[in-house]
Amino acid sequence: MSETTFKNTTVKLNDTGFSKYAALAADAVCDIKSRAGKQGQFLNWINFLPNHQLKNIDNLFDLAQKARAGKYTDIAVLGIGGSRHTTESLITMLNLNKHAHFYSSVDPLSFERFSKTLDLDKTQFLVVSKSGGTLETTVAYESARKLMQKHLGKEDVSDRFIAMTDASSEKSALRRLVDKGELTAGGYVHDDVGGRFSIFDDATIFTLAFLGVEKQNVVDMLTASLEAQKEFLNKNIEENDALRLAIFNVEARQNGKIKHFVEYFGDAFMGTTLWEKQLKNESLKAKISTDTNVGPGYLHYNAEADLDENNKDSFFTFIYVKSQDKVFNAVIEGVVNAYSAQHPVSQIILADLSYKTLGRFIELKHFETLYTGNILRRMENNITSEQDAMAEVLQPNVEKYKKEVKAAMAK
Repeated sequence: MSETTFKNTTVKLNDTGFSKYAALAADAVCDIKSRAGKQGQFLNWINFLPNHQLKNIDNLFDLAQKARAGKYTDIAVLGIGGSRHTTESLITMLNLNKHAHFYSSVDPLSFERFSKTLDLDKTQFLVVSKSGGTLETTVAYESARKLMQKHLGKEDVSDRFIAMTDASSEKSALRRLVDKGELTAGGYVHDDVGGRFSIFDDATIFTLAFLGVEKQNVVDMLTASLEAQKEFLNKNIEENDALRLAIFNVEARQNGKIKHFVEYFGDAFMGTTLWEKQLKNESLKAKISTDTNVGPGYLHYNAEADLDENNKDSFFTFIYVKSQDKVFNAVIEGVVNAYSAQHPVSQIILADLSYKTLGRFIELKHFETLYTGNILRRMENNITSEQDAMAEVLQPNVEKYKKEVKAAMAK
């Protein structure tokens, strides 16, 4: 098993033939570098977004301070997909979720249950949607607005709702509601930043500030993100953990392994599993099917299938924080040994859950995903033209179910 340690993260992999992928990997790096910063490529999370947020951080913290108004302690985020999972993932890893609540459902029973978890006198609502017309978010907002109108006994509850959406009222229905005064103007969902890659967009930074995170901690995280991006745009496989993980994934897929199970250990990762699943499945489509779990609980049922001798189409990644605890280390060692005896296995070991470490970890996941898809396509001679966005940042198939929902709603 090969091992590299860079910047508070250790990556361990089953022995993989990295050299035979060197040319493909170099081409993938050059491809992504050449597209970053260009309109319509959905790669503005590379370089632009962290740099922009470092310049914009005072404004976002000021907005959060005004939203707290000296009396609000909780924030309820209404959004779906990347508008939720990115923020939820980071908030949970940082152990800030006590005063953060997330909602994405559409059925009245779920909203009733959600509303009962809130202290309405101390809660602000954050509505997040790029288009401002996403059905689930629209339904959630309408339900929350009616709830607050009833609770406060007045029609105008705009001071309890902050919007994060497109800057243009022509593109965003939510921005038009802001212009009408129905919600308070907040930040933006930036252009050319795909939802699953938007973890450092305004919604997350605002939420961190609202929950009392020190500004310097956010600066440290964004700076670590930028440093990691430079590291992961390096063509040298031996110095690029994101490329190494991608090649591990690609080789597993070439060997008939089509199911990737990413196993996080520790309750800190409860929100991260949803983000990882979205990141991988939207980006890699059916090339590799990704599922996620939080250990060790899942082992008491999944291991029966994972370690069955007939399971020949799976590979695994184990992610955890380095520990000195004997019991934890025994569990990890035993699990990794058992799975490695039968399947391709990689490990990502974080030194801690500090802001700097998480800034790098997030970019590690971003670039691992991009490189996995890019290299797999190159092996099929499926090269995306410079004018078109790569498949790894698009999600055309999601529109298929949305089209059917619209048809059903029109009946």
